[in-house]
Amino acid sequence: MARGVGGLSSSVVFAQLFFISAALTTGILGDRFSVLRASQSVRFQDAGPLPGGRIPDVVSLSMGFSVDEDLLWPGLARGSLFRRPGANFLVTVRGIEELILPKSEISYVVENPVPFTLDSISNSIHSLFAEETPVILQLTPSEERLYMVGKANTIFEDLPVTLRQMRNRLFQEDSVLGLLPHNSLNKNNEVDLLFLSELQVLHDISALLYRHKRLAKDRSPALYSLELAGLEEIMKCYGQDSEQFHDAAQILASVVQKFADEVFSIYSGNAVIELLTVKNFDAPLVRKSRSILEVPSTDDLSRTYGLAYQYNYNYAVVFNIVLWLMIGLALAVIIVAYNLWNMDPGYDSIIYRMTSQRIKME
Repeated sequence: MARGVGGLSSSVVFAQLFFISAALTTGILGDRFSVLRASQSVRFQDAGPLPGGRIPDVVSLSMGFSVDEDLLWPGLARGSLFRRPGANFLVTVRGIEELILPKSEISYVVENPVPFTLDSISNSIHSLFAEETPVILQLTPSEERLYMVGKANTIFEDLPVTLRQMRNRLFQEDSVLGLLPHNSLNKNNEVDLLFLSELQVLHDISALLYRHKRLAKDRSPALYSLELAGLEEIMKCYGQDSEQFHDAAQILASVVQKFADEVFSIYSGNAVIELLTVKNFDAPLVRKSRSILEVPSTDDLSRTYGLAYQYNYNYAVVFNIVLWLMIGLALAVIIVAYNLWNMDPGYDSIIYRMTSQRIKME
């Protein structure tokens, strides 16, 4: 009897281990893409894992832009065609799979997270709303990478972007240090200082946006992309089970939630705020960045090696428009020239007919 109970318990343990291993292999536990706040014009619904490479497409579709390849992931439902979000905020946190947030609308598992950029979305906004100077901000404080377009150059002119500027800002009287609870982080440590500086950047962005609340009424959409790597550096320095890492994760969760609530209120609920948490990427995240004062230049690689430009899906449309327009103009010139060449001045020209009538009357 005892052997039977032991065999039963061992089989139960084996079954539990099997389901746990199956959950790990199918991606149930992993990086997360969370929608913290969303406009009523955008509807997210329950769905399976989100492919990591399609995150830019989700952001693009939520803002009302088209994508080159259809998104078969059912998490993003069809929204309103007449009202689109006025802004999209994507906060990427590296070093942790999931942040325990006080509240969020919906969350998805990210499958195979890969490096990505939002350059295609920023280019679409800049090309469609160039005359209205839309706000585009892409910032990675840990690597001092910054890309600003339009009114962002004026709004975030005083935003600390270099490590030295962030650290100096952190030690001012109105810094975020006075708002944080007591914790195990040490502001004299370089790793802790980087993490606290990123919190200061989030606080300053929301404060600057509140100061320029009129931007929320612009017709052009705004794009904000922030990548935070301070938590990842704390994990590398102290370990994932350390007290510093747990305190930093809790503080970051509350700060990100507060940031989402503030910017959502500034845009009067017409914005989408997403949070992407990734333990690590397979390759370094390389995002095309440009200084504020940098002059755009041509592609050096294409010029050096004679490579062709990347194929654009609008090429066929533009080619047909130009081709048939040129053919139509050529036919029009030929027809006009033929009629002029074969015109009878005494019969077809109104000038000669009026002249001849005047002569007869005299």
